[in-house]
Amino acid sequence: MMIGGETNMEENKREIKSYVLRAGRMSKGQRAAWDNLKEKYSIEYSDKLIDFTEIFGSGNVCIEIGFGMGTATALIAEKNPEMNFIGIEVHRPGVGRLLADIEEKNLCNLKIINFDAVSVLKTMVPEGSVSGFHIFFPDPWPKQKHQKRRLINDNFTQLLVNKLADGGYIYTATDWENYAEQMLQVFNANKNLQNQFPDWAESPLWRPQTAFERKGLDKKHVIRELFFKKVSC
Repeated sequence: MMIGGETNMEENKREIKSYVLRAGRMSKGQRAAWDNLKEKYSIEYSDKLIDFTEIFGSGNVCIEIGFGMGTATALIAEKNPEMNFIGIEVHRPGVGRLLADIEEKNLCNLKIINFDAVSVLKTMVPEGSVSGFHIFFPDPWPKQKHQKRRLINDNFTQLLVNKLADGGYIYTATDWENYAEQMLQVFNANKNLQNQFPDWAESPLWRPQTAFERKGLDKKHVIRELFFKKVSC
């Protein structure tokens, strides 16, 4: 007989991750930022709900999942000082790079969580509290046998919906056409989401180009974007 905590641990072990932790080498600058700035600009993972007002004071909160090196994340936060942003990323080099950018740009409206996004959303983010989710160029897992690892699926989408405030949005972008089609199908199937475009969204002027996006364009991939809002049934 297993007690509840042990059962949850077993379930977590079986959970398929949408990423693989790579032992990426950190530059001297990234390492210095990690060592000196992480406590200042990061939120430690815990099993307690975040109080956004304690962290930011006032203002809406947008969460970016998987920000890579964080260059676009910092630019969006810089150009939208009235909004607050939390970036979630598991890879340390990218976290170090974004920490340095936050310090250089003196951004008071951007924090980082270096942990698995699914766990963060489940345990730290209050329901109905998020104004928007950004998911730009998630790992496409292009091989058919690996596509079960893709982040966007029915369960994850419902988790996002639960955390969104009414009228909040999910904004995704990918350069893999079959992943875009899958996202569109999954979002359309959720009764609480409404596409703000006939199908693919127009790229807004405020979203900077990301490094993964440039790589896709170099390969002649077509960029597909989706912008859905939470609606009441």
